[in-house]
Amino acid sequence: MALTVQRPLGTADVTPSEIHKWYTVEQTAQRTAQVFGFREIRFPTFENTDLFLRSVGETTDVVQKEMYSVIAKESKFTLRPEGTAGTIRAVMQNGMLNDALPQKVFYITSCFRHEKPQAGRLREFHQFGAEMIGSKSPSADAEMISMAHTLLNELGLKNIELNINSIGCPKCRAEYHKALRAFFEDRKSELCGTCLGRLEKNPMRILDCKSPICSGIAKDAPVITDFLCEECSDHFTQLKELLDLMKISYKVNPKIVRGLDYYTKTVFEFITTDIGAQGTVLAGGRYDGLVSQLGGADTPALGFAAGLERLVMTMEKQGCSFMEPDKCDLYIVPMGDAAMKKSAELAALARAEGYITEYDLMNRSLKAQMKYANKIGAAFVVVIGDNELEAGTAKLKNMETGDEKDIVLDSTFGEKFSEEAISAMFETEEANSIFNI
Repeated sequence: MALTVQRPLGTADVTPSEIHKWYTVEQTAQRTAQVFGFREIRFPTFENTDLFLRSVGETTDVVQKEMYSVIAKESKFTLRPEGTAGTIRAVMQNGMLNDALPQKVFYITSCFRHEKPQAGRLREFHQFGAEMIGSKSPSADAEMISMAHTLLNELGLKNIELNINSIGCPKCRAEYHKALRAFFEDRKSELCGTCLGRLEKNPMRILDCKSPICSGIAKDAPVITDFLCEECSDHFTQLKELLDLMKISYKVNPKIVRGLDYYTKTVFEFITTDIGAQGTVLAGGRYDGLVSQLGGADTPALGFAAGLERLVMTMEKQGCSFMEPDKCDLYIVPMGDAAMKKSAELAALARAEGYITEYDLMNRSLKAQMKYANKIGAAFVVVIGDNELEAGTAKLKNMETGDEKDIVLDSTFGEKFSEEAISAMFETEEANSIFNI
């Protein structure tokens, strides 16, 4: 019968056969963050809509076109379109800025944006993000970039180019906005409707327009690095010096801007050409005004986020290694009702020792059970029938070599399975790797 209800457009399922790829990325990200002194934070899937209006910016595509919002009993909530605003709100509301600074946190979370689904870009997507709150030093920028660089290296990614830029502070950006308005004013009749609205409110957003006409015009636009104030220029110079000392290669790309209004000074992207047009696998930057924008004291901050879907996709394209999927260590084949009961008892003993253990729950024949054991990649199989129950022993079979050895079916089963049946009975490379002998 055909399925009548399917998943929503722009969402994806991750099946058990693929989940090990996600585990690889998630566990590597967690480990990398912890090595750099970051701790995990979790926050709600939805927030008051005002949080994103105040932080992300009312002129951004995210707010104007992409947010999923709902009104519930006169309160307006929005599914998080990104992780930074919720993180900063949580850090502030839970008094973390009163603790020792900088506060360094990371998260792995789902986000939601209503945009055109395409490869590596979904309406529900997942991010690994990290935020550092409290330091205005260029060293903090270098530290965040170094952490991102380390993560991508740990995942085995290649051909990734780091692009950096400075988009200045409100002071020097005001001068840049004047120059941009003057430049685009002469060709405003060619701009798309969206960019016409941006011209007065936030002309930098025109530089990020995906329209071929607008992006073609923007190629010759003034660049922000020519308008940086002394403080922003010094900050950017020091960042580059630190990256040089860390031997992290980079390219200064003055065309990098941000779709979110809270960014200031440093912005950066790690870019690949291996996944088509959507080539950014990780991006971030500094947002020194966000905490005060949300009602807190003037507090510098910065961070980055990486899409898990894009990381997995890029790793697949580049042939990177993923952790091995979990497979069954022991499959117990019961023949008859009494053997079924004994299998449940023995499975509990083996699981108590930490072994992935299964037994037949479908009343299959012996042949069908052995076929199933092969299909799930069981390393060892033990068959239990009336004769085995009477003798109190059974043959434990190594499915790789076909070797068999007697094993006692009593309360020591789990212990004997781990110590005797594996190390003493089957000295194979597979056994050694599976059971850490």
